[in-house]
This record gives sequence, C-alpha cells and structure tokens, in this order.
Amino acid sequence: MPLRVTDLASPNHDARPAGVAVDMLILHYTGMQSGRAALERLRDPTAGVSSHYLVEEDGRILRLVPEARRAHHAGISHWRGRSGLNACSIGIEIVNPGHEWGYRPFPALQMAAVAELCLDILARHAIAPWHVLGHSDIAPDRKQDPGELFDWEGLAGCGVGLWPTQRAEPDADPLTLLARIGYRTDLPLPVLVTAFQRHWRQDRVDGVADAGTMARMAAVAELAGG
Repeated sequence: MPLRVTDLASPNHDARPAGVAVDMLILHYTGMQSGRAALERLRDPTAGVSSHYLVEEDGRILRLVPEARRAHHAGISHWRGRSGLNACSIGIEIVNPGHEWGYRPFPALQMAAVAELCLDILARHAIAPWHVLGHSDIAPDRKQDPGELFDWEGLAGCGVGLWPTQRAEPDADPLTLLARIGYRTDLPLPVLVTAFQRHWRQDRVDGVADAGTMARMAAVAELAGG
C-alpha cells in the first residue's frame, strides 16, 4: 500500500550540488509549541528553514520539499569528516514541543508513521544505518533533538538506523571511539558524550563516559565499521 503523504510546499529549498548523492537521513523534533506553528515556520520564506517532511503527532505525513531538492534543516553540521550536510541528506521534522516547551514521549501513531516514512525513503536512497542520525549527532554543540525520549531502539527494530544489542569491550579512549562513530572531535568531550547518550544510551544523559556508556560506544563503533 502506498505511503499516504500530503503535499504542502515550502519555498525554502534550492538545488543540491551537482554530483552529490543523498546518503544521510536526519531526524529532528520541531521544538515549537504546536505542529501548526512549526508548519508555518517551515513554510515561511522569511524564516528560510525547511525540511523534506513533517510528521504530526497523529501520524499524518506532510511533504514540504521534494527529495531531489536541498531543504534547509541541518544548518552548521558535521559527520564523518563532512560538513554542510543539507547537501547530502533528507530531513524529517517530527512534531514535539522539545526541551524548551515541554518535552514529552512521541506517540505510537507518530513513531509508526516515522518508521514507515523512513523505510520508504531508504527504499529509494542508499543510506547506511550509521547515516540515520539525529540533529544532535551532527550538531552536538547546538542541538538536542530528537532527544532522549525518541525511540531509536524501536526504529532500528523496524530496520531503520543502528542500535547495538550486545556490549563491546572498549579498545580506545572515548574521543577516539566517538570519532570512529562519526562525531566531530573539536568540541568538549562532555558535549559529545551527551549527544551520544541522547541517541544510544538514553537512560543516562549526563555527559559522563562511565563504563556503561563506554561499552555502548564501543558497540556502536563496531557496528558502524569504525
């Protein structure tokens, strides 16, 4: 059955650079007080921001920018030595007030829609599991989204992204492991560890590379081929 998507075009997009393939999928929360406010901002030409898709809390999927075009969602961003990731990524905004306006769990209908949309995108683009990321992964000094309440483990169980099921013995220091996963290394270690924990160790988001966090880092690095 085809994915049900409603088109509500945003003017905030431009051409992708010639020869650059889509190989990343970046997930965000809207971080605004309502889905309506987020939609208005993502379609406001004076704001200049956008994403390819917006997923409402009731599971409705809105397409704002064609995948062939570059949406303005990632901003200053880095992963695995690359920067300016709008050029090579598809961005999904997920309605949630975020840490500023009353962060809350993502409803089951919404998560199901996110998983379905991601699988639909992955069927069209060669995106590795370690390139399915949160905004906080690619901009750890600026962003917290989609945050520690987002069900990354459940999403990976559907075939989207990366989630370790076994511990691994760390064979390097935290910064080296984080670099092998893909994080930039020119930021304070607690900032990077916090970003990692928001994605892969959500029960402890304190920026401390304790034994459990280190074991999880080693496992993710191993799965990511780092």
